[in-house]
Amino acid sequence: MAYLRPADLAREHGISPQAVRNYERDGLLPPAERTDSGHRRYTERHAAALRAYRALVPAHGYAEGGAIMRAVVAGRLDDALAAVDRSHAELLRDRGTLDAVGEVVSRLAKRPDGSGRAPGTNRPFTVGDVAHRLGVSVATVRKWEAAGVLNPRRDPGTGHRAYDADDVRDAELAHFLRRGRHPLELIATVVRQVRAAGDTPALEATLADWRRRVTARGLAMLTAASLLSDYLSSEKN
Repeated sequence: MAYLRPADLAREHGISPQAVRNYERDGLLPPAERTDSGHRRYTERHAAALRAYRALVPAHGYAEGGAIMRAVVAGRLDDALAAVDRSHAELLRDRGTLDAVGEVVSRLAKRPDGSGRAPGTNRPFTVGDVAHRLGVSVATVRKWEAAGVLNPRRDPGTGHRAYDADDVRDAELAHFLRRGRHPLELIATVVRQVRAAGDTPALEATLADWRRRVTARGLAMLTAASLLSDYLSSEKN
């Protein structure tokens, strides 16, 4: 059997030999055999483990990638696969949010002034006004507020909710997305994206960047899965 030194494993990834030793210490690599003089003797199995871990980080993040690799090295395959499944579920939720934001961008782009603001809302609206405008109940609008979808200010004199143009826009977007059966939790995320962006072009840029990052993470997950499979196969040999 051909043995590898820490430097041999390190060279492939542009890291230090000490980093390789630290990975072993932290349970990210299987324990290495030692020579009589105490030097580590790594094998291709260790090289496969290091490739898998380094690929897991961009796919799942440092914390989750580390948890997955430690579970695999410790023989807790079901725990590792459950962690992988959680990351895939998270990515799927992100894709759902992306689709919802895409629908919102398309809708906002059709506004006459391109601002995304609802027309005819120069004065504050009451919760009843908003409910009537959308054809929903006051209770529904208040439910959206409780879920974090809406955040109207309160009139200092009366304490009543006062909806401005952006609030009405958010309510209209919530109504639109609810018709598409999107959950309130997702809608709240979308509305926060809209508020943070400020206008439709900025939201389009944010959406494009977010989509690139989601795609990159999906591809990273494919790479990590392949290399993790290689490591598991090496354990059988």
